[in-house]
Amino acid sequence: MTRTILHVDLDAFFCSVEELERPELKGCAFAVGGKPDERGVVSSASYPARCFSIKSAMPTARALRLYPDLIIVSPHHKIYSKYSRKVMALLFDSAPLVEQLSIDEAFLDVSDDPLPGKEIAASLQKTIKDHFGLPTSWGVATNKLVAKIASEVGKPEGLVVVPPGEEERFLSPLPVQMLWGVGPKTCEQLDKFKIRSVGELAIVSPERLKLLFGERGLDLIAKAKGVDRSAVASVRERRSISSERTFAADVAEYRVLDRSLRRMSEELGSRLRKEGLAGSTVRIKVRWPDFSTITRQARLQQPSDQDGEIYRAASKLFRKAWHEGAAVRLLGVGVSNLGPPARQLELFSHSWEHDENLLKAIDSIRKRYGPDALRRADSLRDAKRTSDSD
Repeated sequence: MTRTILHVDLDAFFCSVEELERPELKGCAFAVGGKPDERGVVSSASYPARCFSIKSAMPTARALRLYPDLIIVSPHHKIYSKYSRKVMALLFDSAPLVEQLSIDEAFLDVSDDPLPGKEIAASLQKTIKDHFGLPTSWGVATNKLVAKIASEVGKPEGLVVVPPGEEERFLSPLPVQMLWGVGPKTCEQLDKFKIRSVGELAIVSPERLKLLFGERGLDLIAKAKGVDRSAVASVRERRSISSERTFAADVAEYRVLDRSLRRMSEELGSRLRKEGLAGSTVRIKVRWPDFSTITRQARLQQPSDQDGEIYRAASKLFRKAWHEGAAVRLLGVGVSNLGPPARQLELFSHSWEHDENLLKAIDSIRKRYGPDALRRADSLRDAKRTSDSD
């Protein structure tokens, strides 16, 4: 049976929500992002702003250089989440299989629906605009790969249908970087051989690509031909959570960096316990002033949702990666390989139970009075030193 897969993308989602909350922004060149003097980056740019080559992940300071009159709007993630939940609830009610990819996009498998995919997509596009005021772009195809690219081609507020059997022809003229798995490095390698379009990639001999990329080369050819057999996963398991901080100025003092690691570890522990999850791998991310970035990870003896265990693993990884006096631009901590909490009982020892009960009490207090209601004594001393030195 030929599949019918839809991909929906909420156009410039953060900006679209801001325009609903603040109608005076409609039609303006603005970006949602961090402050330029705090090394903020653009999270989303309105379409008028994109006319000045402003795009997401761009440093806000650079965006302002490109267009000095650009309006910078601080992000309101709780509001974005509220709108996202409403849209996703509608999608889950409208199709038997829905895979939410992120806060603003999803796949729908409507293969069993007697209505044509174009008709379903058009109806949902109108419903989302009428009920929530949000513009969306849609792709309709026989697989996820082509449907996602189709929605990208149709932006903004487009609806692009790729009929069965037309996948390779549709993809052929598009730039090769539109394919999944073709990032800047892969694109650079392909460019050396004058392979710049998907069509040019599709006709390269498998042997040649295998020499360049190993088995992955064969996968690239399959994608260039529009072949993708991956299923729409109705329940998408969360694989990791993370927290990171970009410092307003480069930090080279270990005490400050270590304190940030501890605070992020406490945040992750709290989030894990709230979601009933535990992770078996701890990862750190360090970005230096020249924007080069490293990651390091370590596996725990058993899955954990405990602040202290996350912090100790992260701190150990950081000490190995950092040397005295090295300045840090960004620091992050992540926990992956998530699953239900599981503890192996140690004979005659129940100290972990006391830790768990203590952390539950701390979580309860922070939930009621705010995240800073309880802080470690050393962080309070550090804060006082900072205040005294100002």
